[in-house]
Amino acid sequence: MKKTFYLFNPGVLERKDNTLKFTPCAEEGVMPDANAQSRYLPIEDISEFYVFGSLRANSALFNFLGQKDIAVHFFDYYENYTGSFMPRDSLLSGKMLLAQTSHYQNKKKRMVIARKFIEGAAYNMLKNLQYYNRRGKDMEGIMELMSKLAAQIPMTQTTEDLMGVEGQIRQCYYEAFNLIINDFEMGNRTKQPPGNEVNALISFGNMVCYTICLRAIHQTQLNPTISYLHTPGERRYSLALDISEIFKPIIVDRVIFKVLNRKEIQEKHFDRKLNRCLLNTTGKKIFVKALEDRLSETFKHRSLNRSVSYRHLVKLECYKLAKHLLEIEEYKPFKMYW
Repeated sequence: MKKTFYLFNPGVLERKDNTLKFTPCAEEGVMPDANAQSRYLPIEDISEFYVFGSLRANSALFNFLGQKDIAVHFFDYYENYTGSFMPRDSLLSGKMLLAQTSHYQNKKKRMVIARKFIEGAAYNMLKNLQYYNRRGKDMEGIMELMSKLAAQIPMTQTTEDLMGVEGQIRQCYYEAFNLIINDFEMGNRTKQPPGNEVNALISFGNMVCYTICLRAIHQTQLNPTISYLHTPGERRYSLALDISEIFKPIIVDRVIFKVLNRKEIQEKHFDRKLNRCLLNTTGKKIFVKALEDRLSETFKHRSLNRSVSYRHLVKLECYKLAKHLLEIEEYKPFKMYW
């Protein structure tokens, strides 16, 4: 089974026959130390790279990665997603592109899809709260308010109204974090930059979730620039933002609750600089390991009647959306049923 590789340290990545060789550097922008320990990675074992440190590579390497269908996602020093190298879009379809465009330009059809994304997101957020409510955390008041807000979703007429309702639902949801998490405070949701430890984990996890959705979209016939909930932008793959709404509660938030309540991540795993709070390298390694464990976890899928991983679940969501756009089958967002 192919794996995701995370590169936290600056270094040089190059092709060596049918393997990849990564040699760490002592500092960004300098040549590798002659004594640095290189690591060899068999190309057949790699699905994609996440790069958090400075990476030196040449066009021959990226040609090789493109041939092997390996993506590379880049993040800056402050953990902001900056872009991706994606292999050639071999699956792009003119028919699908026309269908996506048609559903975006038709306000009624666009709103149907946009509401589905928020409907799924709200349901999955409520499922998280129900899980902890059954374990002695009093979530009843917050859950009731979220349910009332979610009932407004079908009445929204514009994406702006829908995003407003979604914002209120998420605000209630984040208030519950203080009841779920033992040793840290959620506070207000702060993004750029994150103001505390919980916000740092949410921002970091959401970026990873976005790239997971982007990769899944790229493996289907969907075009990632045409979206329905978020307005398509010139410099972002907004369909990945749409789909990630459904999976952030299932994947990211569950992992945050786990690593904090089990004390796998502690205060020592964060750095505070210039009014911002970020995971340090050790903290990132712990968190991405927990995310990968979650993505590899399997469960019995009701419709398929077989076990699927959470990573594959994202791709299945893309297939369902594609069927809806081609008017083969109505799109129904994934909702947790446990």
